[in-house]
Formats: sequence, structure tokens, C-alpha cells
Amino acid sequence: MTMRRRPLLAALAAAAAGACTPRLIPMGPAIGEPSLAEDALVMADGARLPLRKWLPEGGRPPRAVILGLHGFNEYARSFLEDPAPLFTAADVAVYAYDQRGFGQAPHRGIWAGAATLAHDAATAARLIRARHPGAPLILLGESMGASVIMVAAAAAEPPPVDGYVLLAPAVWGRGAMPALLRWLLDAAARTVPLVAFPNSAGGITPTDNLGALRRWSRDPLIIRETRVDAAKGLVDLMDEAVAAAPRFGTASLRPPPALLLYGARDRLVPADPTRRVLRTLPASARARVGYYAEGHHQLLRDRNGPLVARDILAWIEDPAAPLPSGADAAAAAWLGEA
Repeated sequence: MTMRRRPLLAALAAAAAGACTPRLIPMGPAIGEPSLAEDALVMADGARLPLRKWLPEGGRPPRAVILGLHGFNEYARSFLEDPAPLFTAADVAVYAYDQRGFGQAPHRGIWAGAATLAHDAATAARLIRARHPGAPLILLGESMGASVIMVAAAAAEPPPVDGYVLLAPAVWGRGAMPALLRWLLDAAARTVPLVAFPNSAGGITPTDNLGALRRWSRDPLIIRETRVDAAKGLVDLMDEAVAAAPRFGTASLRPPPALLLYGARDRLVPADPTRRVLRTLPASARARVGYYAEGHHQLLRDRNGPLVARDILAWIEDPAAPLPSGADAAAAAWLGEA
């Protein structure tokens, strides 16, 4: 190789490396005050996050309000359409929005960053609380949504809520992953970050509810192929959630209570990392843990979803009382396992 060709090859390599940089689109600079439209949350940077709501019948005022954060590659309706009637029948209003990069929110399929997602959650909570100032507000998240809540709850300005419900929080961070998987993810993020791969994993299903799975498989707003840089973003979020766990709620003068639920048949977030993270929560979090022997990853959409919903409703009514299903007693034995 001649000396003249080496600089050219070096320039081409540098250009290729630049083209393979993982893409991130966080929130932009503020252009106005956040606001609540009829069908969207409008963030300070102008981003419109589609909003869905399920309200008690007959115009009855809600005795409590749930604000839901969906999981990875899902969106608001797919997450709460099935369980929402269980809550509204008990006069609990349910709101949920499409997080940035998902559903019909801006920049579909592109990761927004943990800080942006957590900031959006806190802003959304303030807007929903202003809509229902007299009702307790519960921030509920599933999987990725639960991890977003963990990061938000440890921030200097946490969401103004009266309680947190975390369903199968995504806490399988790099510290708990096999070394080969970590290496493959980081290598792919450096070399092919824009390449997308199918989400399906052989033999792994998120729920035992076949009807919900069929609807999920036909829903055009579900993201079915994940970009490498988005997968890396999710793992980065899980790392941040794990790091935030010991500070969960500590920024609040009186931290809201938390309910954390996990299913024994969850094959998407392993049990051991979940157990380790739960043990690091501070006593001030007043965390109650529920463990369901028949539960899968999408606990509220399982065939036993009504049982889980009843536990959540009972906990909203009295966070100090035992769960009706006995899932907290089962959790005590599960957390004590090696």
C-alpha cells in the first residue's frame, strides 16, 4: 500500500465511523409552557405525545387517577386497553400517553434518552394532577415504563404523585448480563447502530392471554423491528434504573409509597436481577412487593390480570394493608431466596 493511499483510507474509515454513530433525539429547547390538550400532552419543546384516557362511567368524578407509562416498542392503547375497564369500574380514571419514539409520538423507532423520558413523565404527572387536583395520582409503569419511573423518582424534581406502581420493571442492566451479550450489544452499537432486527424471540411470550397476543400481532402501531441503537438505549435506561434504585423517592420530603409486582413466568426480565434491585430500595420508599406464581411479563394483560388489578386497587385504597391475593406474602418468600 502506498503512502498516498493511506490517508485516503483513513478518511474513508473516519467517515464510515461517523455514519455509524448511534442516533439519539432528546427533547429540544423550550418554546413554550407544557400543556394538556384533549388528545395529547404538549411538552415544552412542542412535542405532542398522543394521550388516551378511560374515565368512570356516567361522568362520575374519579376517586383516584392512574397515569400509565407503556413498555418498549408499545404505546398507550396497547398497554392499557384491556385492564382500563377494571379500573374505571371502580371509579379510577386512567390516562396513558405514547412516549417519544413509540406509537404515534415523534421520531418513531428512535431512542429519546432516559433523561428525556423521565422528564416527560414528571411533566405529564404535573399536567394530569392539574386536571384532577382533588384525586390521588398514581404513576404506573410496565417494563420500560417502570424503569422510566425509577429514574424520574430519583431525580431532583420527581413527579408530583401519591404513589408508584411498577410492573415487571426492566432492570436487566449490563451488570447482570452475560459478558458475551454485553460485548455483542456494544459491538453492534459501534458498527451497525441503524440496523433493525425482529423483536420475536423463540419460545418467549409476554403473556398467557392469547386474545391480547393476537391483537398485539395485528396492531400497526407496535414496533416490530428494533434498531440496534434503540436496543442500546433501552439497556442504558436499565443501567440508570438500577443505579437509581437506592435513591428511589428520596428527593421527596415525604416519598410516596411504591408497589412493585413481578411474575414467576416472566422470561423477558430475569428474576435474579429483579430481586437484587428490589433489595436495594431504601426503606423510605415504603415499597410493597407482589409476586405471582402464574404471572408473565405483562401482568395486567394476563388471564389473571383482574386479580392483579384488584391488588392495585386495594393498594391505592390502603398502601399499608396486605394485598387481597396474598402476592405480598409470596413475595416475602421469593425475596428471601438466594
